[in-house]
Amino acid sequence: MPSVDRTTYSTDEQQALLRIAFDAIRHGLHTRHAPPAIEATHYPLTLQQSAACFVTLTLGGELRGCIGSLQAHRPLVADVAANAHAAAFRDPRFAPLSALELTHIDCHISILGPPQPMCFDSEAGLLHQLRPGIDGLILEEAGGQRATFLPAVWASLPTPALFVQQLKLKAGLSVSHWSATLRAWRYQTHGFEGQFPADY
Repeated sequence: MPSVDRTTYSTDEQQALLRIAFDAIRHGLHTRHAPPAIEATHYPLTLQQSAACFVTLTLGGELRGCIGSLQAHRPLVADVAANAHAAAFRDPRFAPLSALELTHIDCHISILGPPQPMCFDSEAGLLHQLRPGIDGLILEEAGGQRATFLPAVWASLPTPALFVQQLKLKAGLSVSHWSATLRAWRYQTHGFEGQFPADY
């Protein structure tokens, strides 16, 4: 299945993906297990295509879990289900989501476009190319340290310098780290969010 390169999703497609995310979380609450495999052919062709996504859960405006994929390797519907379950129950920064929290969480799905390798020979060159509020960024060092920030992170780190410094820390590097082996990719996302449906 080819990977997806979409910039927009219809309201119906967004609602279908949010429903999948909440179904996966509810299944985890009831069974303590990951959701069963999704039959992608039950969904529109656009949602069957291979795509990478991040699922971010917030509670009262505060982060409650965030897990995602950087590379497209399975149907979008399957990636949403797996990452929603993982964000709720497997993010090591948080305790597993409780049933009491479920009806109060907001779920944000970010569907990633293909990562584009960046060419630069200095940190200034990297910073100059970044577009605040638009680009997500992946940094990777030759030693295996790797991390990403979604475009939404620009809201709290509004300058390229802060954005890159904090991403270095996330990758396990120092804020002043620089080497000729540091690589970067940028990507854009299509994001949307919703709350747990009242009819569940």
